[in-house]
Amino acid sequence: QVQLVESGGGLVQAGGSLRLSCAASGSIYRLNVMGWYRQVPDKQREQVAVANKGGTTNYADSVKGRFAISRDNAKNTVYLQMNNLKPEDTAVYYCNLAQYGNQYWGQGTQVTVSS
Repeated sequence: QVQLVESGGGLVQAGGSLRLSCAASGSIYRLNVMGWYRQVPDKQREQVAVANKGGTTNYADSVKGRFAISRDNAKNTVYLQMNNLKPEDTAVYYCNLAQYGNQYWGQGTQVTVSS
């Protein structure tokens, strides 16, 4: 089993920044992808940014140039630096770890951006 613990959400004004962190523990294998997804009520969860252990990243078009994902593989931790936040970034953000066909999710952290 894998456990994911997120931190760093909160309330921020438009144009501000937040940094999310997610620490993974448990049965973590050498090859995995970690990333962030977000969800608002009545909408599907959407991918925000993902990164593999080699450093390859992928971003949603809506966050390119504003968000940056990074990993500390020694600590099994993934970060999401969010800059120039917009009200439409308001959502519950979930950490995800994918390995060998299995998906694991954190409990979610609320990010609210006021206009």
